[in-house]
Amino acid sequence: MKKLVASILSLGILAGAATFALAEGNVDLKEAVEHAEKNLHYPILKPKNESWSFAGPFGKYDKAQLQRGLKVYKEVCSACHSLNLVSFRNLEDLGYSEAQVKAFAAEYEVQDGPNSDGEMYTRKAVPSDRFPAPFANAEAAAAANNGAVPPDFSLIAKARGVERGFPTFIVDIFTQYQEGGPDYVYSLLTGYQEPPAGVEVAEGTHFNPYFIAAKALAMAPPLSDGQVTYDDGSPQTVDQYAKDIAAFQMWAAEPHLPERKRTGFMVMVFLAIFTSLIYVTKKSVYANKEH
Repeated sequence: MKKLVASILSLGILAGAATFALAEGNVDLKEAVEHAEKNLHYPILKPKNESWSFAGPFGKYDKAQLQRGLKVYKEVCSACHSLNLVSFRNLEDLGYSEAQVKAFAAEYEVQDGPNSDGEMYTRKAVPSDRFPAPFANAEAAAAANNGAVPPDFSLIAKARGVERGFPTFIVDIFTQYQEGGPDYVYSLLTGYQEPPAGVEVAEGTHFNPYFIAAKALAMAPPLSDGQVTYDDGSPQTVDQYAKDIAAFQMWAAEPHLPERKRTGFMVMVFLAIFTSLIYVTKKSVYANKEH
């Protein structure tokens, strides 16, 4: 039995070491591609672990970063990706005033109706409206993007988390790691590169070892240095753009994350105090019985 347990632990440690090697790029990329293709296990490389303001039990969103991420979404990503579950009025959580939100919403047009004649019409958006989709339907989106429908950004930061495997997930329990989605988005956006020698990708696709479904994807590199102008002096680089849009997507997926963390912390404090009181009461009751 002891040998069996030891064997399982050894395999787990080896698997963890392999995962670490893939994450850190300590293996030959061509070999990693071949291994992924043989086992149909993607991504080829594990996402990079970035530092996020909202990480950990006391983390919270950086509103300046979220505003930059919104700007990247508006100027770059919104041409293809929808944000169906986010209303304009939610942007007040990013630090915008009610007037600013109204002005921002008015830059968009949404379909409404029917009117008294039974016809649909378009109007300027108001804060209660949700972000309009860039395409009328999934078929139109696929036709404009090499047959692939660009995913909606509303929940992608929660839906694209990559499993970290043993033994990393044990540490994640104690650190409350939940940044797998933002780590993945950041890694994907900064991970475009030429395929290794001898590795071929389908025409119209782009090699990216961090893609969760294959070795290449239809989306071309969407970001380039200097593409979006920041007003706060932040670096206008692909690396910064990727971090900002990833953080924005995390907020879109879980806007009440800081409040949830505060509530969870208070619950843990309450349980600790309650447990202590129960222990003291038990000791007191049994101490009286002994006399």
